[in-house]
Amino acid sequence: MNQQPGNNSIWNQPKAVWAIGFASIIAFMGLGLVDPILPAIAEKLDASPSQVTLLFTSYNLVMAIAMLITGTISSRLGIKWTLMCGVVIIALFSALGGSSGGIWELVWLRGGWGLGNALFVATALSAIVSFSRSGVAKAIILYEAAIGLGISVGPLLGGSLGSISWRGPFFGVACLMGLAFLLLLFMMPARHPAAASPNAAAPVKRTSLLDPFRAMKYPALLVLGIAALLYNFGFFTLLAYAPFVMHLNERGLGYVFLGWGLLLAVTSVFMAPKLERKLGTIKAMCLMLTLFALTLIAMGIWTSTREVIIVAVILAGAFLGNNNTLITTVVMHAAPVERSTASAAYSFLRFLGGAAAPFFAGKLAEWFNSHVPFYVGGGFVLVSVLFILANRRHLKHIDEAGAAH
Repeated sequence: MNQQPGNNSIWNQPKAVWAIGFASIIAFMGLGLVDPILPAIAEKLDASPSQVTLLFTSYNLVMAIAMLITGTISSRLGIKWTLMCGVVIIALFSALGGSSGGIWELVWLRGGWGLGNALFVATALSAIVSFSRSGVAKAIILYEAAIGLGISVGPLLGGSLGSISWRGPFFGVACLMGLAFLLLLFMMPARHPAAASPNAAAPVKRTSLLDPFRAMKYPALLVLGIAALLYNFGFFTLLAYAPFVMHLNERGLGYVFLGWGLLLAVTSVFMAPKLERKLGTIKAMCLMLTLFALTLIAMGIWTSTREVIIVAVILAGAFLGNNNTLITTVVMHAAPVERSTASAAYSFLRFLGGAAAPFFAGKLAEWFNSHVPFYVGGGFVLVSVLFILANRRHLKHIDEAGAAH
């Protein structure tokens, strides 16, 4: 069948894709939302930096574990209702977080937020790919753009509302999630319109709790998951600990992480596909991760120079944006399993790294000094590069598929 020119444009999408994309932006606001208010939370709730960074640890740990059950839930509830359940849980726990009275209560509530995010995130990627009219690669770029916008807007919202009260950002996300719920309710069909999309998948079969673990028997997926676990030590060291060494107010931190998120969003959409074509997927990933590791090491050397830290944080967004799109694309082709199962297995591993890193970074600063967390984070990222290169043979088919494409 001949298609009209431009039919497969990344912008030519059904309403469902745009509804999921908007909800993804709001969901990922939660990742960067607390960055500008971490020092304020520490001050107002009389908590240490390592206690405050537990807001990332509980969030990511619950997400990692919950990723294992998302496939089972979505295969029974369906994509639409799984997404909406995730949105409701995020709205509920963010509102409760804004009402909390102590650091430990807030840490537990962030864990509940992580449960909602797991249901949403694991389902959103496969949903956008499934509903999209423009092919898997462009659908992933659209998803990564939504993530980038959410991560960038989150700190801006957090800084603006946080300058009024540290509770403001939590209530703000709850309200926005209510809007996302309405968009999904009215703009997304209850069932996948299989005949309407060239990427439509067969009816979803019910998955078991063991499927993500079975998926890890495929070496390529396991290699990518372990690599993500390692480089997330650096990623979440930057997110969770950098705010404490910049010595800026809430608005100032919001603007810094806005710049970081904007670079992440722009590079994930426009630069990552060019790097993939020019260097190949695996080489491009290794280059971006190496540059990110060097950036963290530079932050360790010049921790006391605020201007260096600010520039390094913003610049890191470019390296992470490219890598996120590249590795997400790779994961979708890494193993002959359902996309949602591959995403769950991979996300379980990577969020384990995201759970350990924030608390570990805070403790390293307490045990040694403020330089050490960045050195250690950079070291973990370099180890992830070496791990990918050492297991390159398992990823050979991915580069060959990219070259053929």
